[in-house]
Amino acid sequence: KSQNTYEIMSPETIGLTRESEAGIRLGKLSGRNALAAKLEELGFKLDQNELQAIFNRFKILAEKKKEVTEEDLLALIGDEMSSPRTIWEVLDVQVVCGTMGMPTATIKMRGPDGMIRIQSAIGTGPVDAAYKAVDMIVCVRNQLVDYNISSVTDGIDALATTRVSIRPKDNGVLENAQGRMAQRNFSGNGADSDIVVASVRAYVSALNKLITFLRMQQEAAEEAALNSESGSMESVGR
Repeated sequence: KSQNTYEIMSPETIGLTRESEAGIRLGKLSGRNALAAKLEELGFKLDQNELQAIFNRFKILAEKKKEVTEEDLLALIGDEMSSPRTIWEVLDVQVVCGTMGMPTATIKMRGPDGMIRIQSAIGTGPVDAAYKAVDMIVCVRNQLVDYNISSVTDGIDALATTRVSIRPKDNGVLENAQGRMAQRNFSGNGADSDIVVASVRAYVSALNKLITFLRMQQEAAEEAALNSESGSMESVGR
């Protein structure tokens, strides 16, 4: 667009500088190009898929906040870039809580088969209820080892970042990278202006890492068994 079509006068004529020179400020009306420019300003050059993923999260956050700060963007990038391979994806989180009644959470997720599943659960608090609903969908027994939440920015509309650690409930002792048996924890991070949503994102991220690891172990065990069986058959053939 030509600036003459929408500017009555330029900022320079009254002694001001343009945002591109003073630092791009982002809000709900900002588009992909503005976001990409701001990310490049922060030192991040993303491909189209990565940019789209960040842009989708940015638009949701921008609807809730008057201005999305650099700290918010860094938290979103950290959350998105540190996410493991998506097995289970959080689509929607709805929580009902208060002084009356019991905290209830309804979670909508997409599974590895592409099917959408919805479950509701009651807990001692909104996060507990949400985690129980996730467990009903994913069906992977685990133990919550650590839960930590912090605020990225100040104010009532601050972006919250959550980090959780979990371990398998049935067998928390797993083989590590050095081939030794050790207690293995899996951590996940989540960021959102809603504490419960950030907590669910972090929990599902950790679950995806746990599921991926368990699948790799199962595949390795099956391959070892197959190789052992093939070796035995060759010995008999001789």
